[in-house]
Amino acid sequence: MTTSPSAPFSGAPIVAENLVRHFGDVKAVNGINLTVNAGEIFGFLGPNGAGKSTAVRMLTTLLRPTSGRAMVAGFDVAKNPDDVRRRIGVALQDAAIDPLMTGTELLRLQAVLYGIPANKMKARANDLLERVGLTAAADRRVGTYSGGMRRRLDLALALIHQPTVLFLDEPTTGLDPMSRISLWEEVRRLNKEGTTVMLTTQYLEEADQLADRIAIIDQGNIVREGKPQELKASVGFPTLLVTVPNDQLDRAKAVLAAFGDMRPTAEGTLGVGLRGGAEAVTDVVRKMDEASLRVQHLELNEPSLDDVFADATGHRLEGAKA
Repeated sequence: MTTSPSAPFSGAPIVAENLVRHFGDVKAVNGINLTVNAGEIFGFLGPNGAGKSTAVRMLTTLLRPTSGRAMVAGFDVAKNPDDVRRRIGVALQDAAIDPLMTGTELLRLQAVLYGIPANKMKARANDLLERVGLTAAADRRVGTYSGGMRRRLDLALALIHQPTVLFLDEPTTGLDPMSRISLWEEVRRLNKEGTTVMLTTQYLEEADQLADRIAIIDQGNIVREGKPQELKASVGFPTLLVTVPNDQLDRAKAVLAAFGDMRPTAEGTLGVGLRGGAEAVTDVVRKMDEASLRVQHLELNEPSLDDVFADATGHRLEGAKA
């Protein structure tokens, strides 16, 4: 696929082909391939340090790929970065916002930078402030905003020029539950209006709630990709989590292994993909009792995205080391 700077956008709004980014000997992104379709919310799920943010920085022209190719909104990110920037909105996790300016001032400045006519600037800024719930704080300095308010303002700034594609990098990190839900609702609303969204996150629930499709990334490689329900269904059996005293772990593992494949869990807990599901729990408890094992906790969980991640990588996403 080739394009010139004046070529109209057609096809998928985000395409990456063998995209690589190295920092010295560190392979932050190691040859990923992905396609984000028009009008979908695409989730990029993985732990800190997995390569999510590095990939987004390449797709948004903030980092040049070591090798490979990426097309965003119909333009090559390396050859036509200015064309890409005019068509995308970006809300990064570590975005710098001047704390001395007000919300209104920042939005109007952003409008000037994108060449929005003065007669449209005020109406556009006011509309965005209203939709992200910041009208009452519009004339306050951003330094007085809470974390949730700053993230919502950052989203408004990314939308000032009505972008074709919106990149959200860890948009709810550090937010309280209510602020997180509020931002989710706004992302859904934007998507219904036709905006294609690429969302990076380390939160399982966020990816499950928002994304039409998900790519799971670990150590710079995409290890699974698909719709959330399909990915969870691919894991198969539910996971039975069992906690016993530390001196009984080996014996308990031997008992559980007869009921299914052992699965990665947090330290001190055993997990098994339980063949037969809930109906088999009684048999497990009986065998544990016959082996004189003291069960401290027992929990049966339907397949989750964390199970998908564990199945693909051999370790859990939640609590993974950076």
